[in-house]
Amino acid sequence: MYSVTVRDHMMIAHSFRGESFGPAQALHGATFVVDATFRRRELDNDGVVVDIAEAADVLAAVLGELNHRNLDEEPDFAGANTTSEYLARVVAERLADRIGARAQDLAGLEVTLHESHVAWASYRLEC
Repeated sequence: MYSVTVRDHMMIAHSFRGESFGPAQALHGATFVVDATFRRRELDNDGVVVDIAEAADVLAAVLGELNHRNLDEEPDFAGANTTSEYLARVVAERLADRIGARAQDLAGLEVTLHESHVAWASYRLEC
């Protein structure tokens, strides 16, 4: 299995519902380093998994919709706890939507949100 990973980041504000979140129930900021990994079983006719520049541009566009936003105020997230795990799925699904038909050539797409150097969450789509 071949893979290519591109990286970007986003800064958001949000709060969580539920006592298990302790102080994170209050509005707070988070900065995520975001990796998007594209996988293929075989390389395409050009010998690549995905055009790296295009993958980076698509990731930047998806994150641009979330960057510097208070997710508590975004209608798409009404009623959701925007945990790292939840946001990893949202970013993965939006990436898959953006690349459209080209996703059928992929074996998978995984998005990882790094909260810090010791904690991260991922979501993997099988294509």
